Amino acid sequence: MISKAARPAVSIIVPALDEACTIAARLEALAPLRVAGAEIILVDGGSADGTLGHGARHADLAIRAPRGRARQMNAGAVASRGDTLLFLHADTLLPPHALDLVMRAIADRRSAWGRFDVRILGAHPLLPLVAAAMNLRSRMTGIATGDQAMFVTRAAFESVGGFPDIPLMEDIALSRALKRVSPPACLRAKVSTSGRRWDRNGFWRTVLLMWRLRLAYFLGGDPAKLARAYGYAGDK
Repeated sequence: MISKAARPAVSIIVPALDEACTIAARLEALAPLRVAGAEIILVDGGSADGTLGHGARHADLAIRAPRGRARQMNAGAVASRGDTLLFLHADTLLPPHALDLVMRAIADRRSAWGRFDVRILGAHPLLPLVAAAMNLRSRMTGIATGDQAMFVTRAAFESVGGFPDIPLMEDIALSRALKRVSPPACLRAKVSTSGRRWDRNGFWRTVLLMWRLRLAYFLGGDPAKLARAYGYAGDK
């Protein structure tokens, strides 16, 4: 754990909602990064299952914020002390040397932000293909998704006003804004994220819904309406 007097190299901000069963293990997996100089901030969006209490002892700071990933991540950024911010979904695991990879990418100075490649863990045999398509699309477009563990310098994050206060596609909107600051560093090291939505709702149904919503957003669709279509009420 970093000293309270020391400035952390990276602040890892974890938004969560009703993740009591897994949050302690997820945050404990970040313990080596805390030792290496990262600050871990858990931001709970009003869980009904005690997520905040389960995770607090595994974080440097555990706070509550209004529900919604954008709001929770912005609150974590305000409370953080690092010069570099890494936004990590509660169901996503970082690679072992994530801190070094992020610091090298930022130190290169060609990019003020970036993301990892992603691996999706789940039952369907085509999930690796979905992940490969996500990574390729991101590399070609310079647009990242939250599942890819986006990181950004504090200066760049603040210069674009942080995440927009929308209930869905906040990661896409932030990417668009940050592309005006610099191209992203697209790291080939992989984070591992849960495929629970695909497993729960059906593989093809989920894939088609995500394509439809993404297209609607790029065509100017209202994020609030898209969030309702996604079955997403500002939660996980």
